[in-house]
Amino acid sequence: MRKIYFLSLLGLFFSVNTFAQKVTFEEYDLNNGMHVILHQDNSAPLVTTSVMYHVGAKDENPERTGFAHFFEHLLFEGTENIERGEWFKIVSSNGGTNNANTNQDRTYYYEVFPSNNLELGLWMESERLLHPVINQIGVDTQNEVVKEEKRLRVDNSPYGQWNGEVFKNLFEKHPYRWTTIGSLDHLDAATLQEFQDFNKKYYVPNNAVLVVAGDFETTTAKKLIEDYFGTIPRGAEITRTVIQEDPITEEIKTTFEDPNIQIPAVFTVYRTPAMTTRDARVLDMISTILSDGKSSRLYKKLVDDEKKAMQIAAFNFSLEEYGAYIVLALPLGENTLDDLVDEMDEEIVKIQTELISDKELQKLRNKFENQFVNSNSSVEGIAGSLATFYMLYDDVNLINTEIEIYNSITKEEIREIAKKYLNPNQRLVLDYLPKKDKA
Repeated sequence: MRKIYFLSLLGLFFSVNTFAQKVTFEEYDLNNGMHVILHQDNSAPLVTTSVMYHVGAKDENPERTGFAHFFEHLLFEGTENIERGEWFKIVSSNGGTNNANTNQDRTYYYEVFPSNNLELGLWMESERLLHPVINQIGVDTQNEVVKEEKRLRVDNSPYGQWNGEVFKNLFEKHPYRWTTIGSLDHLDAATLQEFQDFNKKYYVPNNAVLVVAGDFETTTAKKLIEDYFGTIPRGAEITRTVIQEDPITEEIKTTFEDPNIQIPAVFTVYRTPAMTTRDARVLDMISTILSDGKSSRLYKKLVDDEKKAMQIAAFNFSLEEYGAYIVLALPLGENTLDDLVDEMDEEIVKIQTELISDKELQKLRNKFENQFVNSNSSVEGIAGSLATFYMLYDDVNLINTEIEIYNSITKEEIREIAKKYLNPNQRLVLDYLPKKDKA
């Protein structure tokens, strides 16, 4: 039995090291300022073409929120050479898949095709950039799509409005204070010219990174990239100013009533530093200690042992300029939200005052090592990571080295960062309640 166990561990060791090989890449700039990253992997006949634009909800006019997310939809409407409604048909009929997503900081589009369709993927993304058709028909159509998405995912979804309530109370000045989906009233009030101006400002080659990852021949790919993207005109330079928030010095207490729930929840939320900082990565580790898995401290205590909570979570919502460290719980039985806050605070104080054990530290490192391996286990995932590390971290090689940062974090740092950021006078407490019936 011992020999079999040893051989199993040996097999696991070799499999992890096989998948955790260094991600090789080449990067360069086109004359118009577009950054290009190539990652060649000929192990499977697939290729990912993707473009990330440095535009998200934080770049919007406060009176016109929701534009970046709206454009995630709008730029599938069609181009001068792709008829309206044909985008998805072209992709699927050529054996491909595609999607897009937007957050507060960036917008990301990608296609995955059989490798013999590399040129098609590049042509389609160049069309989206050079020849988008932004007309009233497309705006009206996507306005209805976004309204339905908001109704489904936010307005009528249980706990669907927690994000908006948290961020509007955590930030007073910074544009993180509004949600990515934004205001439907703002979208309704916007003119066609405003949409066209937004496109002209942000969807330009010098505000984008193109990633090609997978099965391709480098010389051919470079020529195709130059042919399809090299002649696209450079846009005007975009200037950005990071808006500084005043520190939170006393607890902010607020409530929200959600008509879609029957069980209340409580959110304790701390404003935290940018995703690029070492402190943010330490906070990632603290989240894992508190609530990642059934053996985590909060889960074991409040869900398993004391049965005071039916659900518990702690996570660091990291963004480009700030973050939000969120601890939430749903009570079980007669336990109150205040009871849960006291219990959550007790576990945070332990991290602030007691060093975690060597065993816990090793467990943390194992978890992050596993996440690192998984994030680089597919060409599609690698493409997204390469784009993100370039655009938001300014260091593409973090795809290989970020795990070294996590592995260098010490028990003492974990204690000190918990002391620095996770204090009652630095937080928002949101009681998220079922909506009361009117008398």
